Amino acid sequence: MLSILRKARLKDKEMRILMLGLDNAGKTTIVKKIMGEDINTVSPTLGFIIKTIDYDGWVIDPTGALSWDVGGQKTLRSYWRNYFEKTDALIWVVDATDRLRIEDCRDELHGLLQEEVRTIPRAILLLVFANKTDVEGCMDEKEILSALELASIRTHRWHVLRCSAMTGRNLKQGLAWVVDDAKSRLFLY
Repeated sequence: MLSILRKARLKDKEMRILMLGLDNAGKTTIVKKIMGEDINTVSPTLGFIIKTIDYDGWVIDPTGALSWDVGGQKTLRSYWRNYFEKTDALIWVVDATDRLRIEDCRDELHGLLQEEVRTIPRAILLLVFANKTDVEGCMDEKEILSALELASIRTHRWHVLRCSAMTGRNLKQGLAWVVDDAKSRLFLY
């Protein structure tokens, strides 16, 4: 049955991506920038946003392969695990300027990944978008790797990419990494 589902997804070139992170990390701005929408009218996400993204012939959409932007407020975090079903990749967005909450960010990420491993038999792909790196004084990649303790994550294939939701820097490269890795793991037999 799983083989049939995977072949159907290959035929349709669909995948499901979940985007999470603490509030004010820039998740909605990233999605809007990728979609070519106005990023000057972004407000906090009070729930979730579903968007269809067509990238390099691959569809990330609500008809089978979802791109979820889920709010990061503390009151919503307990619901994050409900969005993992059939997810191929997790994009974790980190505010590279928020040193005060980086430990909270690490704890939420590790807790979420542990929950995901318990509830889903396969480990999904993890892209960490270090957002707001266009702001002077932000954390560099080494600081983020250390603060998030990414080297200790052995249950997921992961990659860190510095980006800027405002300028669009590295957003397409991040999608390319997710799509290339996911299709090599999920869609070849």
